[in-house]
Amino acid sequence: MQFPYQLAAKGKYSLKNVRLETGFEYDEEEVIRTKTDLFSIEIENGKIKSVNANDPASDAVDAKGFLMLPAFRDMHIHLDKTLYGLPWQALSPKRRTVKDMIAYEQEIIPELLKTSVERAEQLISLLQHYGTHYARTHFNIDPTSGLQSLENLEKALEHKKDSFKAELVAFPQHGLYYTDTAPLMKEAAQSKSVGFIGSLDPLSIDGNLEKVLDFTVQLALDHQKGIDIHLHEAGESGMKTINYLIDKTIENPELQGKTFISHAFALAHLSPKETERIAERLAEGKVGIASSVPFRGKVMPIPVLKKYGVNVLIGNDNVQDYWSTFGSGNMLQKANLIAELYGYETEWKLSRTLQFATQSILPLDDQGKQQWPKAGDDASIVLADASCSAEAVSRISPIEAFMNNGNLFWRY
Repeated sequence: MQFPYQLAAKGKYSLKNVRLETGFEYDEEEVIRTKTDLFSIEIENGKIKSVNANDPASDAVDAKGFLMLPAFRDMHIHLDKTLYGLPWQALSPKRRTVKDMIAYEQEIIPELLKTSVERAEQLISLLQHYGTHYARTHFNIDPTSGLQSLENLEKALEHKKDSFKAELVAFPQHGLYYTDTAPLMKEAAQSKSVGFIGSLDPLSIDGNLEKVLDFTVQLALDHQKGIDIHLHEAGESGMKTINYLIDKTIENPELQGKTFISHAFALAHLSPKETERIAERLAEGKVGIASSVPFRGKVMPIPVLKKYGVNVLIGNDNVQDYWSTFGSGNMLQKANLIAELYGYETEWKLSRTLQFATQSILPLDDQGKQQWPKAGDDASIVLADASCSAEAVSRISPIEAFMNNGNLFWRY
């Protein structure tokens, strides 16, 4: 997909006829409707300068009554190795395990690297089509790629710098020791653009939980990075990894709030009592969970994790690549799936579910008090063809415009 928007305004300017949520309407104690009104918004230096009464007669940029929401954030994706932009290709039934996929990547990566800059840009354009302006993207660090996946991703992000931002995770997709990747990880950790250190299934791939996680934790500490590990392992090995990482964050408070477990499918196989116990421990260690929803029949205990205050991030993970063919790139669709999976059907619950697309920023708090946008907030927004957040989630409403750091882009 080519970039579907054109620059409409930047720097210092105003918007008029912006629809904002103002509160809830109740029938006794039940929220039955979300109230909205039209406003004018001033933008300056990448920030929202002020929110004012609407002035429809002004010469401001006309938002046409579209609903203003916080721009979306995809918090687990692989921009460096999409097949998006290439001819359609479904998954092969021959490759069933992570080690099967590692062997396949070793074959195809040299050819894919030749066009990875262009394909990463096309995938970013797809995300933007659906209102995403920010991503946490993992990129391969392995002996086949060397540092070229990082270098090519940095080029793509530089080309998109006015309309898109990302935080980067150095990801040893082929294992730290299953292939000789540890020296490359040390090199990647020195890059200023890398914000997180990753790892992959330490027991099933590298055969040594402590060795892998100790290396990962120490590398993060040495370079003041966060941690975001891929953990597909279920059962005892998965839970042992989760508990070991929690112990490490408790020992090293500087990692708290900066440590995440992606997938963590072991959590989907626990009893209710076990789920409550591990949710409490995750919250104690301030270890977050980054999940794609759903994933091959596994339903994560997101409501319980949220109940205990665990930071739950959502992303598309794979968007038409050789690992999965189901990622759409649409974070509103992810919120919609969560609403369907967990039965969030009422006006209030649907409005709360928007948080999984925006990563916790909501226009109204739980009591219906307006909390966004405020003067000083980042000028990163979308304009959706919807009457309220609940409708946007339920109907996966189209995005007509988006703003990144004060740069406004309008759909052609």
